[in-house]
Amino acid sequence: MLNGLNHITIAVSDVSRSFDFYVNRLGFTPKAKWAGGAYLSLGNLWLCLSADSVATREDYTHYAFSIRSEDFDVYVKKLKSSGITEWKINKSEGKSIYFLDPDGHKLEIHDGNLDSRLRACIKHPYEKMEFF
Repeated sequence: MLNGLNHITIAVSDVSRSFDFYVNRLGFTPKAKWAGGAYLSLGNLWLCLSADSVATREDYTHYAFSIRSEDFDVYVKKLKSSGITEWKINKSEGKSIYFLDPDGHKLEIHDGNLDSRLRACIKHPYEKMEFF
């Protein structure tokens, strides 16, 4: 029986560049690095950067990372000053910034959680939304 998320692997075109981005801009903790990849952590999240050809997609698939509300504004200011590219403007509950990593992977920093999202959706449900 499944019991949670094990890890996320992201294809990257330049391991050193992506390692620098995730460690020095986003604050991941480096665990290991080699010619073809790197292992990083953020809380309980295990992230693998794997050297590969990268094909960006035009859908809504993205990876969201949590942040405390009181840290959000300072963190976003730091990100923006580093030259990140935003790919979407937040229109949902809580504070979010949507931006791209060096290979165009869609990322989000969000200060809410599933409970806060569901509370907001109960007040303003999406079209044909059903709750369980």
